[in-house]
Amino acid sequence: MAKPFDGKVALVTGAGSGIGRAIAHAFAGEGASVVVADISAEGGEETVRLIEKEGGRATFVATDVSQQVSVEALVAAAVDTYGRLDYASNNAGIGGERQTHAADSRIEVFDRILAVNLRGVFLCMKYELQQMLEQGGGAIVNTSSTMGLVAHPGCPAYAASKHGIIGLTKSAALAYAKKDIRVNAVCPGNTDTGMLEPVKAGGAWVVEALLESTPMRRMADPMEIAQAVIWLCSDAASFCTGHSLVVDGGFLAH
Repeated sequence: MAKPFDGKVALVTGAGSGIGRAIAHAFAGEGASVVVADISAEGGEETVRLIEKEGGRATFVATDVSQQVSVEALVAAAVDTYGRLDYASNNAGIGGERQTHAADSRIEVFDRILAVNLRGVFLCMKYELQQMLEQGGGAIVNTSSTMGLVAHPGCPAYAASKHGIIGLTKSAALAYAKKDIRVNAVCPGNTDTGMLEPVKAGGAWVVEALLESTPMRRMADPMEIAQAVIWLCSDAASFCTGHSLVVDGGFLAH
C-alpha cells in the first residue's frame, strides 16, 4: 500500500535521540527516505539502524549545526544520496544552564546556546531553502518551544534562542510563500527526553512541579511532537505557513 511520503526525502537534525529520533521514525513510517543528522555518531547511527530494522530507508550524516561548512555539507549529502530534499525538520538544540538569571549567566554559555539553537536553525534553513528553490518547493518545520512564546527567569539564553527561531520561521515563511515552500515551527511543552534528565535529577518535587504546570498532568511522548511535525509537512497543512504549533498539554493556556 502506498504511503503519503513515498518517494520523498526528509532531513532531521538532532535525530540521534529524543524528539529528533521520533521525528525521523515518523517520516520513515510515512514512506520518506530520511537523512539523520546529529553531532553524535553513536546516536545517529542507532537511529538509522532502528529505521532500517522496521523496513525504512535512512542515512546518517555527522553534523554540527553551528558550523556553516558542516551544514552546507549535510544538505549536499542529502541531495547526493537521494536526489532531492522535500522536508526538513530543524530540531537540533541544547538546553544549557537552568535557574541562572541574566546577571549571573556566563557569556560563553549564552554564545553556545545561541550558536546551536538559533544560528543552527538559520544555517539549516539557508541551505535547505536553496535546494527547495531549485527543485520548486518543500516544507520546513523548525523546533522552537513553549519558551519561544513565553519566558522563564532562569533560562534567558534558551528563551532568547527559541523566541528567535519563531522570528526566523515567520520571516522565511513570508519570503517564500509564493515559491511553494512552507515554513512553520513546532513548540513542544515538557517532553520526556534526555534533555529533561537534569531537571528530574532535582528530585520528585521538581517533577511534580512540571506536572502541576501542565493541565494534562503528564509529559509529552516524543512521538506526539513528531506527529505534529509530520502534519505540518503534509498536504493536510497545505495552507499553513508562518505558524507556531503549540504541543504542550495545555501549559500555555494554564
